[in-house]
Amino acid sequence: MSLETLGRAATIARRCGTDAATALLNEGLVSEEVFYRALARRLETSFLGGTLRLAEGVSHARCFAADAAPLACGEAPERIVAAPRGIAVAGLIAASARLARPPAITTPTALRQALFARHGAAIAEDASEALRRRRPEWSCRPGPQAIDLALVGIGLALVILLSRLPTMSGFLLFAFVQGLMLALLTFRLAAAAMGATEMMRREVSPTQSVLLTDEALPTYTILVALYREAKVVPRLLGALRRLDYPAAKLDIKFLLEADDRETAAAFQAASLPARFEIVTVPEGMPRTKPRALNAALPLARGEHLVVYDAEDVIAPEQLRLAATMFASAPVSTACLQGRLVIDNHGDGLLPRLFAIEYAALFDVIGPALSAWRMLTPLGGTSTHFRTRVLRELHGWDAWNVTEDADLGLRMARAGYHVGDLPSSTFEEALADPRKWLRQRTRWMKGFLQTTFTHGRRPLDLYRRLGAAESLCVLALLPGTVVSALFYPFMLLGGLAELVYAVEDEDSLTVVKRAASTTVFLGGLAAMWLPGLVGCLRRGWFDLVPLVLLLPAYFLLGSLAAWLAVFELARHPHRWNKTEHGLARTSRTGALGRRQTRAVRSASTVRPPSPLPVGSG
Repeated sequence: MSLETLGRAATIARRCGTDAATALLNEGLVSEEVFYRALARRLETSFLGGTLRLAEGVSHARCFAADAAPLACGEAPERIVAAPRGIAVAGLIAASARLARPPAITTPTALRQALFARHGAAIAEDASEALRRRRPEWSCRPGPQAIDLALVGIGLALVILLSRLPTMSGFLLFAFVQGLMLALLTFRLAAAAMGATEMMRREVSPTQSVLLTDEALPTYTILVALYREAKVVPRLLGALRRLDYPAAKLDIKFLLEADDRETAAAFQAASLPARFEIVTVPEGMPRTKPRALNAALPLARGEHLVVYDAEDVIAPEQLRLAATMFASAPVSTACLQGRLVIDNHGDGLLPRLFAIEYAALFDVIGPALSAWRMLTPLGGTSTHFRTRVLRELHGWDAWNVTEDADLGLRMARAGYHVGDLPSSTFEEALADPRKWLRQRTRWMKGFLQTTFTHGRRPLDLYRRLGAAESLCVLALLPGTVVSALFYPFMLLGGLAELVYAVEDEDSLTVVKRAASTTVFLGGLAAMWLPGLVGCLRRGWFDLVPLVLLLPAYFLLGSLAAWLAVFELARHPHRWNKTEHGLARTSRTGALGRRQTRAVRSASTVRPPSPLPVGSG
């Protein structure tokens, strides 16, 4: 290493408030092997490259925490091999004079690979079963059986049938059901009203966030789980390289399955500095994203941690903004949800309607729920956590196919809240209805899994959350699925109530008809208004007329809900993988392809500024 390189690393370290060793490696100024060979020479000890043979007897968790492991007999004269990071490098150099024999040195990559090879079965078992062992009441296993689903379905059908009886008891039951539905709709309507008010207020007096300096920023871990995603690797690497965050304080891990050689080859073809790590998840069941995330959680070095999907294009300032918000937020704010934005509008009608739905959810409903400190639906990507809280909650449920919904509810039960992160992450929507159905079926199935898991002790859930947040949970999880299941029937019934009037009705029938009409119209408003406000906040004026098509779009959601019920009975933990890298267009150019001129000229795209609080 030249003096010029060392001087540059020292300058970066002073600016970022970190150590020179981390700056050297994370900035790519020197390779891992060159650095750790030099460290071994400085310590006058062995450098072990290639494949390591480790001894048994020490848990992998302790080895990961210590960045060291015991060596098998005969591997080297030393008994311990270490791959110190950061300030631990200077500490080991300072202590070497007092040590009878310093440990052998290897690279962090070689040590991690050796630990995964030696303890792969234990790591895989922890990733799959740790939550069930430590908090069985939070695990979705064992899930509902077919008989449980049938009984719930029969119960719902009986409630609906009894509520239609022309008796006082039927009327009271009907009033209860309709009142509950109105209460659930109120969340979406109130969120739309709040979003419209906030939009007008911000136009009058926008506020600015003062972001943390490089020196004040904490180390940030980024986890990206990939499976057969080779085609999006270049775009993903480009988005991560453009992040406005000191490289010396980034800990980026790509999580690959053992049989995914194509994606591994795509990463190997790129020359990546030490802040990028490739982690091959040990083979095991289930083959799900949350299991991969659990396998990497013990390796996370950051104070904060964010999960991204392979196709994400992240606003460059997002991590700095999240770290700034965490620094000023109360400790009860355990998570910040970024705003997901569908960007391939030119791929057809389905992606445009998907974009409206996401604008309603992440630009309108999510920020409102966050402001009310109620359960906020996590997006599964661009979810930023305090790493300490994630470990406290034992990570993700590897068997839940909508792990974000489950984790959001577990955080609420533990007394934590989700904040709104006004920074965009651009994604692509599926244009093929069959692939869209597979994705939405998985989401609906996960909502059912989460409902049955946390509904085992409903009174305990109510006592922990309170009345308002319990009603919010009811609306967002089981309410989403049940309303989707019965949506076609409610839509037809509501239209019939409006079109066909009967003369000489008794008073109870008149009241029931009025209530049904109110719920029907309220349901349409709850579909349209959040989508309308979301489009206006994004500046998507060309999509505003398509908001009227949302009632037809939600018929597809109803089909997905029915498929989810049958799949939950037959294949409860099967993960319907979403294929990425299929977008043909990109409204903003974030996905690498601009829309055709005819489509683009329909409106003026106004990319939202990430700095004003509450912006999309």
